Amino acid sequence: MSDFFTEDAAVAVAVEIIPSSSFDDWLADQPENLANWARSTGFKGKAGTLSMLPDETGGLAKVLFAVADEPGLWDWAKLPAGLPAGRYRVDGDHGGEAATSLALAWALDAYAFKRYKRDAEPSAEKLLVWPDGCDRDAVVAAAAATGLVRDLINTPASDMGPDGLAAAAEDLARDHGAEITVVVGDDLLERNFPAVHAVGRAHDRAPRLIDLRWGDPAAPKVTLVGKGVCFDTGGLDIKSAAGMKLMKKDMGGGAHVLGVAKMVMAAALPVRLRVLVPAVENSIAGNAMRPGDIVATRKGLSIEINNTDAEGRVILADALTEAAAETPDLIVDFATLTGAARVALGTDLPALYCNDEALAADILGAAEASDDPLWRMPLWAGYEEKVDAKVGDVDNAPEGGYGGSITAALFLQRFVADGVPWAHLDLMAWNLSTRAGRPEGGEAMGMRAVYQMLRNRYGG
Repeated sequence: MSDFFTEDAAVAVAVEIIPSSSFDDWLADQPENLANWARSTGFKGKAGTLSMLPDETGGLAKVLFAVADEPGLWDWAKLPAGLPAGRYRVDGDHGGEAATSLALAWALDAYAFKRYKRDAEPSAEKLLVWPDGCDRDAVVAAAAATGLVRDLINTPASDMGPDGLAAAAEDLARDHGAEITVVVGDDLLERNFPAVHAVGRAHDRAPRLIDLRWGDPAAPKVTLVGKGVCFDTGGLDIKSAAGMKLMKKDMGGGAHVLGVAKMVMAAALPVRLRVLVPAVENSIAGNAMRPGDIVATRKGLSIEINNTDAEGRVILADALTEAAAETPDLIVDFATLTGAARVALGTDLPALYCNDEALAADILGAAEASDDPLWRMPLWAGYEEKVDAKVGDVDNAPEGGYGGSITAALFLQRFVADGVPWAHLDLMAWNLSTRAGRPEGGEAMGMRAVYQMLRNRYGG
């Protein structure tokens, strides 16, 4: 990601930042030729717009870019998105936070997924002179982790099955000196992860539990859990063609926890990190779990399968039980869990559920500071009875569908030991269309917020 930046400002085109609210005053102070150029080209200082000024030879002399008074990450992304290839420098001192946000936006806008393009043209090279006051390490780490998450989600299930996701985790562990074990296939039954096995047993690529550990065992214990459904047909309660179209992204939770882990390990945060990813494909075969089946879990609770398309919470049940068993300081799980959360909050805003007020406040504060929004939803005790099953202990898909994101979170809470602070992020992990800095496809959502929370809590 540092390839998008340079130290050499000698031949860089200057970019002047103009606050949109003071555009008229700025225009009144400009030489007549520049003011005329702005008027004749329709540049009116609207936030997010730019104007490119030619020099005497027809080359690019300068860029004007208008911003809101307090521009956010995606506001800054409109700058590189509107520029041709070249080398640029942003004039003026805009403060460390703004400089860091600008640089991160620049890197995120440069991302492109071209793994399967035979004749893919190289991306236009847009280099930014590192802005003054920018936290370069933070930019490189966040951009690299975002790139990892996007790549993992964008890769089709043909190359990103449970084995492929495990291989990506093994590569990450190798890069940072972490320990990793992977429990595969029938060994899940031997090791008492029956719910993971039940969901994934119908595919010829065996289900598995990925378990990565890093850091000083005596340091505060931080455990991340990610849903790793590498493709979701819906099982015997099969999805429609439209519903299945994006289901390569259903391992987005697993991708996110690997992204957070990458940032934590790169920054050498003083924590004992553990990452658990149950990785499966929810497929259709003679041995697939059926509606009405009773599935055992690591905790001993039985899950009544009311719908085989509510499989993510089933595999997370075993992973959360294992996560809570060693009483970590906190658990955070990421999951592309429910369409109900998207109906409630749309595709850009992940839902946050949390059983601990201090942890929730820390995550939401970090989300605001890192321009990585989350919205807290209630673990409403009044809906607990909806999760109770008629035959088993818990129902994986309560009838009616109302409050589906809440009941899913309440289901997960049954598998977190009392007294363990836990947060659950229900997210889309996908951009439905391309916007500045956010190409259509896999996306990191809440990753930077959770990392920033960990950095605020534990230093480093």
